[in-house]
Amino acid sequence: MIIPSHITQNVSLANKNWFCTGGSARWYSEPQTIQECSEAIVWAHTNNIPLFFLGLGANTLVSDDGFDGLVIKIGIKTITIQEDADTVFVTAGAGTTIEELIQYSLAHNAIGLEEFSGIPGTVGGSVFINIHYFEFFIARFLTEAQIIHTFDGSMRTVDKEWFNFGYDYTTLHTQPYAVISATFALKKCTAIESAYAAGRAYEIIRHRTHRYPSVYTCGSFFKNFDEQEVPFLTNGKKITAVAYYLDKLGLKGTLSHGGASVSTKHANMIVSSPSATTADIITVARTMQKAVYEAYGLLPQSECRFLGFDKNPLMHV
Repeated sequence: MIIPSHITQNVSLANKNWFCTGGSARWYSEPQTIQECSEAIVWAHTNNIPLFFLGLGANTLVSDDGFDGLVIKIGIKTITIQEDADTVFVTAGAGTTIEELIQYSLAHNAIGLEEFSGIPGTVGGSVFINIHYFEFFIARFLTEAQIIHTFDGSMRTVDKEWFNFGYDYTTLHTQPYAVISATFALKKCTAIESAYAAGRAYEIIRHRTHRYPSVYTCGSFFKNFDEQEVPFLTNGKKITAVAYYLDKLGLKGTLSHGGASVSTKHANMIVSSPSATTADIITVARTMQKAVYEAYGLLPQSECRFLGFDKNPLMHV
């Protein structure tokens, strides 16, 4: 078996996800070009090696046993712009971080993406999960994307509709493709308006830092419930926020196991310590699920992606 030069063996993933837990990938690559990415994909498919695409690892839980396959962390970070009378179209490689994209856009007097300031992630990962903050979703700005087939490495360009964007969902969850680059339509603005947006970005980050843990976490661990899942009213309305129920149960800042615990800042966020294992995080998460289910008949489902597990390690319907 001839191994491409950009693929290495037995690489720890603990420093490549925000929980800082988990074992190693048997194979690992950070392709810097489309050609390298295609080469890695074809090599894995030809040799029947499982494949996983990793962004910043801010929404990924890695098994303590690691992953017996190839992890690809796309390193393409090129950014280009095109403009018309009112719109700036910014195209960014999948490895570009959202923060890098925001700063580039503001520097070129293009606003809109600053709403996602402080959210860790790459362009590829953010499109995959359709990142959101309050009423803003990345889908609102995306116009098209270049995607690569994860069997044969072929490329195609798709429009926004192809993704079938939903809450924490895109077509990428069920189709064998990964994002190589994405184009976003942003509002052209003056330098003063850009400076104002930069100030707003700073305030959003300051607010997030005050309200949420910013390290050793994947953010909200469980998805909020769909309104149809909640069969009862609370004060005249259906409450879909999982954090509400976890708060009512008194789990915020009190539930822990080993090196993992529920954050003191947010009841739907698990944080890890340097001694934590992924097994600790799973134990805490299952305890949270069980408590909500026993009290309210609702079973929270993970927003986090699992890597290296034979099956979903949490309770599920």
